[in-house]
Amino acid sequence: QVQLAESGGGLVRPGGSLRLSCTASGNIFSINDMGWYRQELGKERELVATITDAGSTKYADSVKGRFTISRDIAKRTVYLEMGSLKFEDTAVYYCNWRTRRWDRQATFWGQGTQVTVSS
Repeated sequence: QVQLAESGGGLVRPGGSLRLSCTASGNIFSINDMGWYRQELGKERELVATITDAGSTKYADSVKGRFTISRDIAKRTVYLEMGSLKFEDTAVYYCNWRTRRWDRQATFWGQGTQVTVSS
């Protein structure tokens, strides 16, 4: 079992920045892909950014150029640097962690952290 601890959410003004962190504890396999998703009230959860075990990144069009996903493997932590925040970035942000090896894989979600962009 893997536990994900998220932090870094909060209230920020438009144009501001935040950094989210997600740290994994427990038993993880040797290959790990991570991502951030978000969910606005009344809407479906959507992909924000992902980073593969090989280091390839992918971003939603709405955050390209403003958000950066990164990881520290030794710390078992994935980050989401969010800049030039907009009102529409307001959502609960969830960390996603897929751990796998040749014969098994498992996916886990964090508890979510609220990001509110407001003036």
